[in-house]
Amino acid sequence: MTDDPVELVIFDCDGVLVDSERLYCRVDREVFAELGAEFTEAELVERFVGSPFEVWTALVEERRGRPLEPGWQEPFRPRYEQILDAELTAVEGVTEVLDALEVPYCLASNGSHEEIRRNLTRTGLIGRFDDARIFSARDVARGKPAPDLFLHAAAALGVAPERCAVVEDSPYGVAAARAAGMRAFGYCGGLTGAERLAGPGTRVFDAMHELPALLVEGVRAA
Repeated sequence: MTDDPVELVIFDCDGVLVDSERLYCRVDREVFAELGAEFTEAELVERFVGSPFEVWTALVEERRGRPLEPGWQEPFRPRYEQILDAELTAVEGVTEVLDALEVPYCLASNGSHEEIRRNLTRTGLIGRFDDARIFSARDVARGKPAPDLFLHAAAALGVAPERCAVVEDSPYGVAAARAAGMRAFGYCGGLTGAERLAGPGTRVFDAMHELPALLVEGVRAA
């Protein structure tokens, strides 16, 4: 892992910029139960947070013992939109972090462009990310935990992977950062415990306001 200065910070969205994972999990548990797939809150955190749509669809199908119909999620979308409209906030301290950063930053999420922009708008963060700095897994062949999305973001902004720092809150995300050869910063101030984010080339932290200093200090392999 290089000690060269960071030239680009790549933020995940859900759980890092916006405090959405708690809200998603609350509705997920209800929706999946109605579909015949019961999950505990701990299972949702461990298996679903940060996972791409294909992964958690497969998990629900496995638990219920039969396939889901194409488009099964569409009737449930209003429930998610309602709770996000009513309760979604920015992650505590993230606005101050964005103000303090002295290097360029962008966003790379497994969510769709539409979902990302809606959540940034709800939390007042949309003005901090122009279109050229928002990247979705829909832009690449494979979402996280594959490295494709992070490599795509770095290439689009002209920064070598080893000079990028990724801020993530899920094992899927930190795995993608490691696979991309980037420095990983695992934020454990949300739902995912520190032990599930720790690993090679990863700095785990639990308060967002710590991030600017950690970026200067650099990553030391765990």
